[in-house]
Amino acid sequence: MPKPSALTLISSMATQALLTDLLAAFKQAHPTQPPVRLESMGGVDAARRVGAGEMFDLVALASNAIDALIGSGQLAADGRLDLARSGVAVAVPAGAPRPDIGSEAALKAAVLAAPTVGCSTGPSGVQLHRLFERWGIAEQIRPRLVTAPPGVPVGSLVARGKVALGFQQMSELMGMPGVDLLGPMPEAAQIHTTFSVAATAACEQPAAAQVLLGFLASPCTATHKRRHGMEPVQPVAD
Repeated sequence: MPKPSALTLISSMATQALLTDLLAAFKQAHPTQPPVRLESMGGVDAARRVGAGEMFDLVALASNAIDALIGSGQLAADGRLDLARSGVAVAVPAGAPRPDIGSEAALKAAVLAAPTVGCSTGPSGVQLHRLFERWGIAEQIRPRLVTAPPGVPVGSLVARGKVALGFQQMSELMGMPGVDLLGPMPEAAQIHTTFSVAATAACEQPAAAQVLLGFLASPCTATHKRRHGMEPVQPVAD
């Protein structure tokens, strides 16, 4: 019997480590299912490639990007699940002074005191700009903002000393060498992003894709998600 061809899954960097972990667990739990080949990059680039019609079987991105691709016909609406909910964390270069970020007021003061502030081009970066506008400091700190190019972790800029205070998904900052993780943003200012997965409209193995989606949504994956700084997304009751 011929071996089934691999499913292809494209994702943003925010879920790369989590999906790598989950796909290893999936292989153990479902050894007869097709293997899954994961490709990760900046979310903007991933969405652009899918939108341009490049062939993949599944896509994992922020939920608003997934919904936009469903709306344009690239993804199947009936093959969508919310994978995990992620918050944004704050980091400084390893060994640098650790500012207080324990409250919204303290975090605002830390941002105003930082010579450079780093953010991503992804959904967390967009929301961070809105937070700065709500605080009334957007124009004041604009010259000090450093936006990481798509696919480049903010943490890597922090580690190289190019950013004094970096903001990115907790999953991307955890374990990043050369940075000290201060912790999550305080709840009053926290930025939450839901990451979702969907099968493409052109998926060549829809039944196998549904098996994988079912596994990714199963309760047994909750521990993996929390280990990567994310929370399972609870299903909404009818």
